[in-house]
Amino acid sequence: MPVERVTEIIGISSKNWDDAAVQAYERAKKTIRGITSFEVVRQTAKVEKGGIKEYRALVKITFVVED
Repeated sequence: MPVERVTEIIGISSKNWDDAAVQAYERAKKTIRGITSFEVVRQTAKVEKGGIKEYRALVKITFVVED
C-alpha cells in the first residue's frame, strides 16, 4: 500500500492568487516526483504604498513516498 507525504510551500505572483498557486505547483513538480494533489491552505498579500505588491499562496503538496 502506498504511503504519501505532505509538504508546504509558498507560491508568489505579481498577478493574482491563482497564479501564485500555479507558481507553487510548477516549482514543486521540478523536484518532487509522484505529486498526487495540492491544496491551497491560505492566501495572503504583501502591501506597499496602499497597493498589493505580491500575492502569496500557501500550498500543501501531496506526493507518493518511493520505496
